[in-house]
Amino acid sequence: MGEYFRTDTAQLEQFIKTLEGCIRDLNDARTALVHVRSDQIGTKRLDEACDSFQERWKYGSEQTKKMVDAISEGVKSNKKGYEEVEESLKTAFKQCSTGRGDAK
Repeated sequence: MGEYFRTDTAQLEQFIKTLEGCIRDLNDARTALVHVRSDQIGTKRLDEACDSFQERWKYGSEQTKKMVDAISEGVKSNKKGYEEVEESLKTAFKQCSTGRGDAK
């Protein structure tokens, strides 16, 4: 059965880092112009549109962060589970190879 199902925990770790990087990039994009006030950009209508966009972008990026954080936590939990199973299997195989019930 092992030949049909394999989990690369290093790949899971890389996926977690990628997810975290996505969140950083979203926040960086949103905050890049925070120091520029809308009243410095142009007409009143443009200023209002920029303010509105900034608020929507902030809300959307916060919601996206919550979802990505949840996915990241799930992947971390799965990675930990796989690592625990691998360690248990290693211990069990060691016990079988030594012919003892205690691998310590």
